Amino acid sequence: MANEYPPSVEKTLNEADQVLIKLFNEHLTPGLAVGIIYDGKLVYTKSMGYANLETCKPVTNDTVFRIMSISKTFTTLAIMQLWEQGKLDLDDPVNLHLKGLKVQHKDPAAPPVRIQHMLTHLAGIGETRSLWDLTRPVAGLAARPNSRILSMPEYYNGLLRAEIYPGGKWSYSNHAFGVLAYLIECVSGEPFDQYMRKHVFEPLGMFKTDYVLSERVRGELAQGYTWKKSAFKPYPYLRLNTPGCGGIFSSVNEMAKYTAAMMNGGANEHGRVIKAETLQRMMTPQFQTGVFNMGLGFFLEKIGDHWVTEHSGGWPGFISSMRVMPDQKLAMVAFTNCSADTTEYATKDLLHRLVGLETPFEKPKSNPVLQHPEVWSELTGSYGPKQGFLTNFRYWGGMAGETEVYVKDGKLMLRSFASHEKKGLVLENCDPRNPLRFITYRGTYPVEVLFERDERGNIKLMMHNYVLYKKPNQKSMQFMLNTAIGALAGAGLAVLLARLIKRRR
Repeated sequence: MANEYPPSVEKTLNEADQVLIKLFNEHLTPGLAVGIIYDGKLVYTKSMGYANLETCKPVTNDTVFRIMSISKTFTTLAIMQLWEQGKLDLDDPVNLHLKGLKVQHKDPAAPPVRIQHMLTHLAGIGETRSLWDLTRPVAGLAARPNSRILSMPEYYNGLLRAEIYPGGKWSYSNHAFGVLAYLIECVSGEPFDQYMRKHVFEPLGMFKTDYVLSERVRGELAQGYTWKKSAFKPYPYLRLNTPGCGGIFSSVNEMAKYTAAMMNGGANEHGRVIKAETLQRMMTPQFQTGVFNMGLGFFLEKIGDHWVTEHSGGWPGFISSMRVMPDQKLAMVAFTNCSADTTEYATKDLLHRLVGLETPFEKPKSNPVLQHPEVWSELTGSYGPKQGFLTNFRYWGGMAGETEVYVKDGKLMLRSFASHEKKGLVLENCDPRNPLRFITYRGTYPVEVLFERDERGNIKLMMHNYVLYKKPNQKSMQFMLNTAIGALAGAGLAVLLARLIKRRR
């Protein structure tokens, strides 16, 4: 009996090859692997390019990629297993369960960092442990070649500082999930990687997924590449100091089993790893802004009227993306062995098609939504994040300075020193009900930009995962001066760090 799919799913499965070949050719990518999962089954796969350019080894469904931050959803799953067993509470201070390691603010009067804070990136922990991490591989997350992997108490020297009071600021944190992996060890009494194999991977039939470069994954591991001097260069394999935030090696075939469980209440054809009501709690917004939502370990977005549970991952040489739409019994995974946005384009584009919506990557020829220039004067000015260097690390890296909103040639514009924004992006109102909601495009990638007034009437700007606050009475010249000073300071810091690295060698 032939498979029966909804019309939009059937149409997309027939179009997927064409869509992916176009993406593969437009985005410089050595290899790409994509899977579509429907009703718990892997119904479509597409593998293109090479897992290894030197040996011409092709990408297949079994090619192993580093899925990086998608690993955070697995760490969360393990935490919630222990919660179901009554071994911890999400309101527990994280220090209650840690041995030889503490997470705390420098202010002794600060409230404790709780497990819930860690799972939702509200712990106030920075992207790096300190400025010194900028001298280490991948900001200190990677271990130097041939070095010993440190225990978590050793790695953090017994203490991980929170820069901001817990709950006071959303800031993506790899270190939070590194600590959570150690918490799982402390509570379960099992080494983290062994716990995950025994209680998550194997019950779901994921026998070729691992946290270490074991025999289960070594033979099929793709070589990661970076683009340098107009050519792909192999990126050396580096071990991760904090496996809980991004340590998993897996493939399309393996991740199809995981997403099947995510859309089916925590179970697939092989077994169950979590209760349906617990999984639902993980997929319920715990923290919300106007442009993104955070569940427990998962990001949540909407495609049309459908909630999507998603996470992506990145590392020099690898980019991954996973999106699950439980109410439509749909999921997608995409992996590539270079630092390209192909996976995000692939999963978003095809999921829109699968539910019968137009792709978001075609810029509309005209905007039918009435613009509201009468509010623009209130929006123009310079914006920046709340205080905190370590918790603003991603913002400074992504936007390269302050963000300015201004008017030019009768259009509302946004700019920074980042590659896409430095020439200015046009903001177009996209919601007839809200004159403060806009859409813009980084290249062809759509980005939602939302302005809001707080209870005091102050304006804040939200885009990506950034929440930025308008600086009072700051004009364009001052913006340019501030960003120029920031750029010079950054260049000086880079020179200093380079000298320090040279001395250490």
